[in-house]
Amino acid sequence: MTRTIIAAPLLLALLAAAAERSTTDLAFDPEFVARSFRPFEDDVSVRWDEDRFYVESGGIPRHPMMVGIRAWNGQVPIPQPYTGDNAFQFTLRPRFADAPVSARETLFRGAIAIAANGVPIFNPIKQDGRTDTYLAGELDDFGGHAGRADDYHYHVAPVHLSDRIGTGLPLAWALDGFPMFGYVEADGSEVRGLDWLNGHAGTGYPYHYHATPDYPRVNGGFRGRVELRGGQVAVQPRARGVRPSTRPIRDAVVTGFDSLGGGAYRLEFDLRGQGHSLRYKLLPAGGAEFVFTDGSGLSRLETYAAKPRRGGRRGAGSRPDDRLNRPERNR
Repeated sequence: MTRTIIAAPLLLALLAAAAERSTTDLAFDPEFVARSFRPFEDDVSVRWDEDRFYVESGGIPRHPMMVGIRAWNGQVPIPQPYTGDNAFQFTLRPRFADAPVSARETLFRGAIAIAANGVPIFNPIKQDGRTDTYLAGELDDFGGHAGRADDYHYHVAPVHLSDRIGTGLPLAWALDGFPMFGYVEADGSEVRGLDWLNGHAGTGYPYHYHATPDYPRVNGGFRGRVELRGGQVAVQPRARGVRPSTRPIRDAVVTGFDSLGGGAYRLEFDLRGQGHSLRYKLLPAGGAEFVFTDGSGLSRLETYAAKPRRGGRRGAGSRPDDRLNRPERNR
């Protein structure tokens, strides 16, 4: 009996070591990678070449957004142009890095993984390098929120996607090329022996990450090689906002969010016991209109012109048309 207890961990260690050595020539079949995204093909497109896999989407999920946020940053979700040269991408031939990257120390900006539904996944710690977004109440019921460019993204693993794709396929792919599974192994067995990055090799599968209920909840950094620049993954899409970033609204709790069709949306929030709303619409020629209505019925309109492309004179710091930034009483 004693020999069995000792031998089992030893065997698992040998299997893990063999799987780790095999990553020197590991190459994921792109058809297998594509299977993660196919349940969401109405919203996500994929393509690949010999070395890299590309994911295109608008970054907007089908599930309800924003509801449940108890510490709202004032941002809202708008579709993003994650297409063409601005698509998400990761290697099909991941390799172990000589020095793994810790999400506790860097990666506070930009995505670290892409979910099967085309929504990016960010570090659970926000840009200040210390605040856990989940513990701070900044995330909705699905673990996401809108960032400074009004770009929706997750800060925890979207384990709810397993309800649609099953446990046998990754629910996301980290940008170092290793897959991420949910709370159980691909074969449905219990997860054991995760390293400090929430990853391991085992159960007949090469190195992969797992979601966990507690920190880091996603991949805790990168075990694989990845190029960094300015504290984030160097090659990834750029979100394109329609207005300057906003300031958090203290004590605001998001209570409702609806897509009204035609590029229009409505968000409702409670502020110290009083109901407020925000309606916004993306304009056909670019730009957007935002109408803020407080609990007394007083509304404020903000209109933002379309931003010029690179080389233009106005960019992310452009200001609204002050002539339209005026209050008016609801009728």
